[in-house]
Parts: sequence; C-alpha cells; structure tokens
Amino acid sequence: PPPSPLPSLPPIPPRVLVMDGEAVLQPSPPPSTPTVLMGGAGHFVLLAKTAITAVGDGMVTGNIGLSPNAALAITGFALTADGSNQFATSAQVSGLVYASDYAVPTPAMLTAAVSAMEAAYTDAAGRPLSHVSNAENFDGILGGKIFTAGVYKWSTDVSFATDITLSGSVEDVFIFQIVGTLTVYAGIKFILISDGSGGGTPSASNIVWQSAMAVEIGPNAHVEGIFLCKTYVALAAGASLNGRILAQEAATLGESCRIIAPPPGLLQPPPPPLPPSPPSPPPSPPPSPPPSPP
Repeated sequence: PPPSPLPSLPPIPPRVLVMDGEAVLQPSPPPSTPTVLMGGAGHFVLLAKTAITAVGDGMVTGNIGLSPNAALAITGFALTADGSNQFATSAQVSGLVYASDYAVPTPAMLTAAVSAMEAAYTDAAGRPLSHVSNAENFDGILGGKIFTAGVYKWSTDVSFATDITLSGSVEDVFIFQIVGTLTVYAGIKFILISDGSGGGTPSASNIVWQSAMAVEIGPNAHVEGIFLCKTYVALAAGASLNGRILAQEAATLGESCRIIAPPPGLLQPPPPPLPPSPPSPPPSPPPSPPPSPP
C-alpha cells in the first residue's frame, strides 16, 4: 500500500507581549533584519552638516565631525587646533574634532563620512516592515511599550512620555522609521533587556531611529541607539545617549549632556581607517655662529 501522508505540522504560535495590560501578538520567530551599515560615519559619535553646538559642560566620548560647514560652526567646545591642522581637540571631547576646512586629507574623509551617513539614512528609511502589524503602533505614543527586534514605521510624530523597553539579544536589529518628529520627554529612559535566549541584551549599535524631521531629547532623559535624522537633533540639559547622532543639519547639546559611542556591533564591520597624521617635521638645526672677525 502507498505510504500514509505525513501529518501537517501545527503553525508556530505567535509570541504574546503584554503592553499596558493588553496582549499584543508578535510574529514568532521574527524575520531576521540586517543591520544598517554606517561605513565611514561609524568613526563619529556626532556628525552633522551645518552646526554643532554645546551649551555648558557637555561631554562627548568619541569623534566629532562637521561638513560641509567649517570649524567656526562648531561652538561651545573651546577647540585647540593640532599642529598639523588636520583636527582639533577639546577638554569636552575624548576623541578628535574634524571640520571641512581643516588640512588635507580631512575634507575628503569628512565628505565620505557624510555620504555614508546619507546612505545609512536612505537604507534605514527604505527597509520593508518585518511584519504587517508593525505600522502605526499605538498612534506613535510609545511610552510604556515593549518592542522586539524588527522594522517599525510611523507616518506621524512619535513621543515617549514614559519609559520604553527593547527586548532582544546582542545580535538583534531594531529599526524605527518615523516620518514626523521624535520627542522624548524629561526623565524618560530607554531600557534594554534580554529576551531570555541567552544572547545578551540588545546593542545600541543595532538600534536605529530614523527621523525625517527633528529629534528632541528632554532634560535628564537617557536614550539608546543611532539617531539618523534628516534635520536636527537636540539634547536638553542632563540628557544622555549611548549611541550616535548622525544629523543632516545640526546638533545641539545642553548643559551636562553626555554622549558615549556604543560598543562595536557584532554585525557592524569596522569603518575604513582614518588617514594617518603626518609625521612631525625634524627639528631645525641650530643657527651657525657668525664667522670670527679676521
């Protein structure tokens, strides 16, 4: 007799998350989302085109870059130019500060970094949703919610009036596409937790906030991820970021702000190396003594 047909397997049940008392279905397992490659923009914790402004004693851990505008548009950092004039330093920046009017090869390096920033923005904005239910969640009012890895989209403004939680592993990728302005209110925190898979907690290097308008982080808030912004990013007094600001216009840091470069993502290849600094010129020989009179 012919063999009996194999029994059909039952579908994998969806995961259920409880958000504000509501059970919210999430696809299980979620589709794998490739990371957004930063390229040369990955050298910078803060990169902008038109202006970078610090108010007070804000601190930045990592490099700062501005292009095509010149160094005069980087204010509040008390810059000291290096002898090579390829970069500057600041007591408020643990890395180096680059601007488009510094010496060769800095202008070309910054042009490539800005191009990489724009490409990353376009990539993040064009990703398809990882599930049809990931569009317009909660009408853009996201405080108190839990998100798993994937691609989400809102055609409105997005705001956080209470803390938000991202649940996943160190290799999970989160992409949030926002057509409007992203607003984080005072004291709000972005919390990263393990999904219980044993793969650690989400990495800020794999969390991307793509905003077609502005990003405004309120006083004493703490946020995580890479902010790819079409216009400007503003951190109010006491706000902190574990991640990067890649703004196609300007960035402003309020009093006592802190920005820390995220650890390299497991899925993110290292950016191309920065150009080496030129060797120091040899010391000038001492002047010859004048000839003795006859």
